Amino acid sequence: CWELRKKALGEHHQGTLESINGIANALDCQGKYAQAEALHRQCWELRKKTLGEHHQDTLDSINNMAIALHGQGKYVQAEALYRE
Repeated sequence: CWELRKKALGEHHQGTLESINGIANALDCQGKYAQAEALHRQCWELRKKTLGEHHQDTLDSINNMAIALHGQGKYVQAEALYRE
């Protein structure tokens, strides 16, 4: 779905970003935190550019990335994002 949306709608479209986020969340659930972190980071950067820093989806991406960091034992980095 992500690749099809990216081709049809573009990389910065909200639907494409939802697909990236969904894949990253699925990776979190599987305990694949490093892979999830990379996708959450990508989604966060794209959402920041597309929607702005204060949009709810952008803030959700920060929280999701903190979860992935926490799962990897990167507690200091996770805490910083949770506090942001």
